[in-house]
Amino acid sequence: MGSLFPLSLLLFLAAAYPGVGSALGRGTDRARGSKGSSPTPSRTSVPFWVRVSPEFVAVPPGGSVWLNCSSSCPQPQSSSLRTRLQQGKTLRGPGWVHYQLLDVRAWSSQAHCFVTCAGKTRWATARITAYKPPHSVILEPPVLEGRKYTLRCHVTHVFPVGYLVVTLRCGGRIIYSESLERFTGLDLANVTLTYEFPAGPRDFRQPVICHARLNLDGLVVHSSSAPITLMIAWSPAPTALASCSIAALVGILLAVGAAYLYRYLAMKSPE
Repeated sequence: MGSLFPLSLLLFLAAAYPGVGSALGRGTDRARGSKGSSPTPSRTSVPFWVRVSPEFVAVPPGGSVWLNCSSSCPQPQSSSLRTRLQQGKTLRGPGWVHYQLLDVRAWSSQAHCFVTCAGKTRWATARITAYKPPHSVILEPPVLEGRKYTLRCHVTHVFPVGYLVVTLRCGGRIIYSESLERFTGLDLANVTLTYEFPAGPRDFRQPVICHARLNLDGLVVHSSSAPITLMIAWSPAPTALASCSIAALVGILLAVGAAYLYRYLAMKSPE
């Protein structure tokens, strides 16, 4: 019975004071929690973006350009620019870095801006194109040699020549086209295209135009010459035929005149 007395006393106290049991339970839970392992803190990455401006830029061959790399990272660990182009000055500010690129000669290049924030690295890419549209496209007056016209077109100060296509048109139809992809030079160049055109009757008095096109993977640059009208060509054969016709007509007229003159003189002579 002695062992049952404390148990009876506890049951009595729990019934009389309900908060005591809950307090004891909470105390027991806290005791268990304090003896267990502490919770492991969760790893959280800082979300941030990286931008480069301008994303696409075109410069003349040998020119320079500034790229602005910015991010939303409050405390970036590192920021860098990776490119094959020659780099110049670098300017830094809160959340941004200016990079200078020098002597851009490759017609198409890329620059990658990298930013590391809280152990995570993001990047943005810019595309740099170096090109020069033709300064002029000149079509010389056609020269007739035999039965063919010699057409000569000049495309001046253009880059890159390897992506240039020169086309000759007569009356709206293409009579000749040539791609200059075999040229790989990295400097401005002048191009002269010569073509012998066997013009037919339908080509006379039609406008001839020289057209230059730079096709740079989506960026297309057009230039054209002033139109020149093909004049009618007089060949030696029609001229000889016309001379023979005139000579025959003169001969007929002389024969008729001589016959009339002979008849007139015969009538006047005495019988």
